[in-house]
Amino acid sequence: MTARDRNAGPSGQRSRPTVDLTTTIGSLVLPAPVMTASGTSGHGDELDAYFPLERLGAVVVKSLSAEPWPGNPPPRVHETPSGMLNSVGLQGPGVDEWARHDLPPLAATGARVVVSIWGRRIDDYARAAALVARIQGLSAVEVNVSCPNVEDRRRMFAHSAESTGRAIRAVVDACELPVWAKLSPNAADLPEIAAAAHQAGAEAVTLVNTVLGMVIDVERRRPLLGGIGGGLSGPAMHPVAVRSVYDVHAALPDLPIVGTGGIASGLGAVELLLAGASAVQVGTATFRDPRAPLRIQEEIGAWCAARGVASVRELVGGAHG
Repeated sequence: MTARDRNAGPSGQRSRPTVDLTTTIGSLVLPAPVMTASGTSGHGDELDAYFPLERLGAVVVKSLSAEPWPGNPPPRVHETPSGMLNSVGLQGPGVDEWARHDLPPLAATGARVVVSIWGRRIDDYARAAALVARIQGLSAVEVNVSCPNVEDRRRMFAHSAESTGRAIRAVVDACELPVWAKLSPNAADLPEIAAAAHQAGAEAVTLVNTVLGMVIDVERRRPLLGGIGGGLSGPAMHPVAVRSVYDVHAALPDLPIVGTGGIASGLGAVELLLAGASAVQVGTATFRDPRAPLRIQEEIGAWCAARGVASVRELVGGAHG
């Protein structure tokens, strides 16, 4: 029997070979490589109306602080060529309210849940992590250090190796879940920041958050967004994400990476896997197509099957010679 015969279906037509989509991020094994990106699919089960969330690797919820946070004044979102600017300002109900109200319907979908937390001070991270530690059934905690740091003149924690390390250590000390550090592409030396996060106890890094940007209302001659500036996401920033993942993997090949930034198709996801990511997150694409995360995951499988790639793990870091 030839390979062609073995891949033939009941009607004699060829069927695609099965591709193993399983991936590993530190101590966490996921059945598939695609997750939602924090801040782009709500606090809970919103996307389950469009496809079964349990089919994804995990759902990463919108970043939560220890207490409720109102976010920025409107307008908060503006479409740009090949992307969008957002200045939502991390609005959220706080960890406890989220656990009471949003988590139960999300858990009922069978999805694996990664909770994202943020803080304005080191103590904020510790308090949020301590609250998360009391919640059962979570898969990991993603620490959003790509937000303003009022202890360091409103710089981002992720712009400093020392600040990043302190924030991650505060979470690791307060919570036994696997910890991922979500970093900024705006840092001058991203591999150094990633190394500091890993040394502080992060099992993986998520690369990358949005790129700083701004849009001016030329009639009013003022910044358009209520938060003045915003974060650029979408296809326009995808090459930035690819380069960020590539650089960190080259410097730290043993550090697991979750790649995110401008993924709109399976090809974009494969790029990030080849650059060094073990899994990916899909974000802005869901605003146009709520089914985008599952579609992209299926496109990854189809791409692998068409090229004889038996497992997505074969792709990780494949662009590094």
